[in-house]
Formats: sequence, structure tokens, C-alpha cells
Amino acid sequence: MAVFEGAGVAIITPFHADGSINYDKLSELIDYHCEGGTDAIIICGTTGESSTLTEEEHMDCIKFTIQQAKGRLPVIAGTGSNCTRTAICMSKEAAEAGADGLLIVTPYYNKATQQGLIAHYKAIAAEAKAPIILYSVSSRTGVNIEASTVATLVKEVENIVGVKEASGNISQVAKIMQLTDGNAELYSGNDDQIVPILSLGGKGVISVLSNVAPRETHDIVAKFKAGDVAGSCALQLKALPLVAQLFCEVNPIPVKKAVNLMGMDVGGLRMPLSELTPEHTESLAQAMREFGIKLA
Repeated sequence: MAVFEGAGVAIITPFHADGSINYDKLSELIDYHCEGGTDAIIICGTTGESSTLTEEEHMDCIKFTIQQAKGRLPVIAGTGSNCTRTAICMSKEAAEAGADGLLIVTPYYNKATQQGLIAHYKAIAAEAKAPIILYSVSSRTGVNIEASTVATLVKEVENIVGVKEASGNISQVAKIMQLTDGNAELYSGNDDQIVPILSLGGKGVISVLSNVAPRETHDIVAKFKAGDVAGSCALQLKALPLVAQLFCEVNPIPVKKAVNLMGMDVGGLRMPLSELTPEHTESLAQAMREFGIKLA
């Protein structure tokens, strides 16, 4: 059985004015997603500003989310690092805390070879006893997980089950599914490619869009799985202008602004990220209204 199917939210991390984590607001967000159609919560990913959390904050966020979700939704913990030992320690701790799965991004900055990636992921999987979803996003990490590398890991390691594919390269995604005989649990890492990836056998999406449109993002996947491909495609195309605005500056700058525009008061960003420009804020708000999202 897949870790999850449908639309999993790459959830933001709310902060107080002093920059500390706002756990009361995080609890509200978790309830919002449990009640709003989201199919899984992915905590401490890129959208959660994991790169600016301390290791203690990182693990506290994961444990809090597991506890607050209380079995209502699967919780997938982002536990990647550019240090293999750190990734092992965080992955083991998250698995022991009850995470339903682990999302492990490629080591950033180091620019490991494919051989190095295989060794890195095998070392983590040997010690962290939870299903692992690889995360390929070369635009942020500087290294791509090649299709053959994904296939090797999925075939040779029992608890490496699939991949979040955010390369944007549909040909690479197709090759992954060919080399794994369609047995990889495939998730879109790009909100503008949900339907194309579902058409190749994808299980769903790990989504930024779900932060502001959880029901609609869920419906893109649910309609496709129910055989309403035309309805799914129509929703995907309707979402494209909003998705473009959610990435008008580097993620998660726009999506955090979007959630604040909805009146949820999730605070600002940790440096070196900066607030969305007024021009982009205006265009984001317009796209949200056109999509049917009510602003505060």
C-alpha cells in the first residue's frame, strides 16, 4: 500500500513575530488540512523552511505534527540533509516518533555522484525503518537523481518506495516508471504537472498549492483516479495562473504571503528569505480571487 494517494500538502511553518515557531498556529493549520480535503501532511520540507530550522526545531515540528494529526492524515517527515549522518539521525528519530513516511531530498551543495546518492540513501534506509520517498529537485540542490538511480534504489531497498519528482523533466519521469515496471510510488513535485504525472502512473502530488486550495488540489487527483480525466484536466488548467503566482518568487515566499492574505496570520519568513514585493503581492491576490479563494 502506498504511503498516501492524493494531494499531500507541503505545509508551511508558521512563526511568531520574534521568529520562533508558532505551534498554536501550526495546530490550526493541521486541523484546517485534516478537515479541508488534504490527503497527507508533509512537514519540514522546502516549503516549511526546513533549511533555516535548527535540528531541535526540525524534530520538534515533526513530532508535534505527528501528535496533532492523531492518525487523521498520514504524516511524511522531511529528514534530508547534505550530511548523511545527520539525515540518518533525523530519519531514525522521525520513524521512531511514528512518521508514516520520510521525504529525503538529495544532498545539496555537495553535488554527489549517482554512486554517492545510492550509498547515501542506502545508508539512511538501513537505519530508518519507515517508507522513504526520494526527493529529486535539482533546481534547488544542484544534483539530479537519474532514472536509473531511482530504479536501482526502489528495486534493491525494501523501504525505499518511490520518488517526489520535481525535475520538471517528464521524459525522465516516464523513464523512471519504465525502469521500475511502474512499481515506484511516484508523486509530482510540481503543481503544474499533476495530471501529466498521474497519467504515467503517479500516486498524487506533494503540493504547495494545497496550502491555499486543499480541496481543489485533492479533486485534481481524485477526479483523475475516478476516471474523470477531463474534469481533472480542467481543474489543472484552471489552477495554472495561481500556481504561476505561487512561484513568482522563490518558494515559500509567495505561498506564505498567500496564506496570510487568507487571514491565517502565519507570520513572516526566516532570513535570508524576504517578503514578497508589493507588485507580486498584488498579482498573487488577483490570481487567488480569480481562482475563487476568499481573502481576508
